[in-house]
Amino acid sequence: MSDLLDLHGQAMKEFDRRVRAVGPVQWAEPTPCTEWDVHDLVEHLVREQLWVPYLLEGGTIEGAGGRFDGDAMGEEPVATWELASREARTAWLRPGSLESTVHLSFGDAPGSLYLWQMTFDLAVHAWDLARAIGADERLDPSLVRALLESEEISGDLDAAQAEDGTALFAPARPVPEGAGDQTVLLARTGRAA
Repeated sequence: MSDLLDLHGQAMKEFDRRVRAVGPVQWAEPTPCTEWDVHDLVEHLVREQLWVPYLLEGGTIEGAGGRFDGDAMGEEPVATWELASREARTAWLRPGSLESTVHLSFGDAPGSLYLWQMTFDLAVHAWDLARAIGADERLDPSLVRALLESEEISGDLDAAQAEDGTALFAPARPVPEGAGDQTVLLARTGRAA
């Protein structure tokens, strides 16, 4: 299980690096997630991090009421990301977090499944953000390989959902013959490298 925590830390660093690279005039740039611009994409990840401590403490989607509604970014989006990601990471590192039962939008799940989904989401959206702002798109090869292997073992990405019940990723695209790991990972999440 510590391997999964390590992967999460890597994925968070990948996304963090891209958030810090967003230029002042890039927040409205389009992203590969066609419904989101850069601001929306980062806000999505901020919001996911805000949910983590609450859900790991046994909170429910219904019980949250409107606590996570509204503008999650404020006037300082990078600082907001830093705080939300630090709090989420701290919650994941607490003993027992991976063995806990988490009440997600699609039902109860082990903390380890929730962490796997969050890790996958951070890594893939790190690529989205890099593409949107013209930053380095290469993800850590060991992270990419581990995510591919985890997905092959644990199953269907189409079933993965965010806290609000929406699918985490677009439907898979055909994988080009001879494609490298990162291209395969991106194709499985509906992206063209």
